[in-house]
Amino acid sequence: MSDRTNNNNIAPLKYTFYTNTKDIPAIDWSFINLKNNIFLSLPYLKALEDTLSETIQFRYILFYQDKTPVGFATAQLIKFNPSLLNFQEFPCKISDTIKKKLINNIDVKVLVCGNMFSCGEHGFVYNTSQVSSKLAFKSLSDALREIRKSENSTKPSFILLKEFWPDSYDHSDYIKEFDFREFKIDVNMVLQLDPKWTTFEDYINSMRTKFRTRTKKVLKKSKDVAVKNFTAEDIATYTDQIDRLYLSVIDKADFKIGKLNASTFKSLKDTLQETFIFKGYFIEQKLVGFMTAFFTDNLIDANHIGIDYDYNKSHAIYQKMLYDYVDLAITKNADELRLGRTAEIIKSCVGAKPVEMKLYVRHGNSISNTLLKPLIELISPSEYEIRNPFKLRVE
Repeated sequence: MSDRTNNNNIAPLKYTFYTNTKDIPAIDWSFINLKNNIFLSLPYLKALEDTLSETIQFRYILFYQDKTPVGFATAQLIKFNPSLLNFQEFPCKISDTIKKKLINNIDVKVLVCGNMFSCGEHGFVYNTSQVSSKLAFKSLSDALREIRKSENSTKPSFILLKEFWPDSYDHSDYIKEFDFREFKIDVNMVLQLDPKWTTFEDYINSMRTKFRTRTKKVLKKSKDVAVKNFTAEDIATYTDQIDRLYLSVIDKADFKIGKLNASTFKSLKDTLQETFIFKGYFIEQKLVGFMTAFFTDNLIDANHIGIDYDYNKSHAIYQKMLYDYVDLAITKNADELRLGRTAEIIKSCVGAKPVEMKLYVRHGNSISNTLLKPLIELISPSEYEIRNPFKLRVE
């Protein structure tokens, strides 16, 4: 733990670093997390820390104005080899120029402010009634650069802030005044729930004929798939199968770093109980898939999945999971279902719509950071197609 004061002539914020959740003053942290963002809650962060600290270093920052807590941030120090990236599945279009430059930077260390395991604004929160956005993001920049400098071994090459929703751009763009470069990534597919949907049948009936037929076809193909709500004990029982199924999906994903595992899922279930949902998918008592979700603040955040691809096509497992996410959101009376990036067409077929997201990056070296700008300009979101399954557009 260390304490620093940034140099701002308006109203300097003090910030304190922590490397372990047990050292964080819970009262101060909760004072900031008024919306109870589950991905920023200490129990959630502790679950990640307890099961992933061998591969990821965790950092936490509390910001104070005088003695009043006014903000906090979470960050992870990660190391990866760019040659392990699956550029075909990367969450944005990347030119061959960038690929070559990345491949030449073996074992890149990155300081990530945000959550490596969930899309969204899960890295930085501040009290907007007490602190201006400019001061808040200046303080964040100062603190993250201080963390980078404090690394005694290999210093992170990049500082990355991920990811911000469009309605936050007016605030988050202040980080660009402190030498961060913005770039867009692939859209997040989000379904706004119609208040008239009180049952899954209501949802199906709101579809146009073509998509209603498609949905029923998926349900017919998957009729022999049994779904079970898992307890923490169930997760422990099926540990090996869960890890295998999860890796089968991760191997197709953009990053092959920061993987969760069954022990993390068990810890999340133990800690978060009904807030964390884990469903197992069985065919003749064989576990062939699982899906996870978080329910918080009237929304369902679809999270990690695992699939046995030998059964996926014949039993429409992935498509069934998407409809199960919708059913879950209706059952929980949620306002919104966030399905994440990739597979835009199939997610739009269940009613999700694209929402753009923005990241910010800064190179640790000022000269390299200047050279970063033309490279960032070569990054753009991947192209995609969407469908509208509803008779009337759902707003």
